[in-house]
Amino acid sequence: VQLQASGGGLVQPGGSLRLSCGVSGFTRDYWTIGWFRQAPGKEREFVAAIRNGANTLYTDSVKGRFTISRDNAANTVYLEMNSLKPEDTAVYFCAASTMTLLTSIPARYRYWGQGTQVTVSS
Repeated sequence: VQLQASGGGLVQPGGSLRLSCGVSGFTRDYWTIGWFRQAPGKEREFVAAIRNGANTLYTDSVKGRFTISRDNAANTVYLEMNSLKPEDTAVYFCAASTMTLLTSIPARYRYWGQGTQVTVSS
């Protein structure tokens, strides 16, 4: 199983970005796909997760600003990020969990992609 994150970049505060996570290899539609981020000097933190297209989970700091969605036909998960703040600056990773539940715990995600840098700065 391979995951490929893309779509990062430099954006001004208040701006928007859409991250994509392409998933390939042997996967199941019921797997949970999550987004995590890691800022310099900080631990990796959970951002959002989606399972079955309808069940979603967000960390409090991004609720109302970020939206996670899933296109099973395209094997891609998206993270739409609006009203970006400087504190959203981090490397963003996508990951896949084979467990049949939504989870924010990194240890429950078996497969990880490489990160994509998001920088929010004026």
